[in-house]
Amino acid sequence: MKKFALLTVALLVFALALPACKKKEQAPPPPMPGQGMPGQPGGMPSMGGGPEKKVVVPEGVKGNWKAVKIEVEYKEKKSKKVFSIPLNSEFKVPDSDLLVKIGEFLPHFTMAADSITSTSNNPENPAAQMEVLQNQKEIFHGWLFAKFPTVHPFQNDKYGITLVEGVKK
Repeated sequence: MKKFALLTVALLVFALALPACKKKEQAPPPPMPGQGMPGQPGGMPSMGGGPEKKVVVPEGVKGNWKAVKIEVEYKEKKSKKVFSIPLNSEFKVPDSDLLVKIGEFLPHFTMAADSITSTSNNPENPAAQMEVLQNQKEIFHGWLFAKFPTVHPFQNDKYGITLVEGVKK
């Protein structure tokens, strides 16, 4: 009887340990669709090779945000400057060869199978759609996140760009 109980306990421990080991082996999530990557101007197509996801700005968000603040790091000068850029506009970064195109701002960024939207007007996961050109060549196309600046960041040898926050009307 003791052998049967010991065998049952051993099998139970093994059965519970096996799924825990598999969870550790899961691959990291893939890059976001349309996200610019080093050496890939124009970004990447959406997952599955289809078109980019549709950006849907909900009625409760539209018209409530007028601009975004970005921080530009001048790596060679070891300095940083913050700029406020209106939504859906272009901005020539002073003392650089960069042109930043700001698209939409989503205060509570979420992504579904076919769209990117905001689940509220609260800045829970603020993100800005952005394109960066250097000497008129696209070097970044994607989303920057204020609270998670290392998720799909803009990467460049001379400059750094991070999203600081959205600017309400």
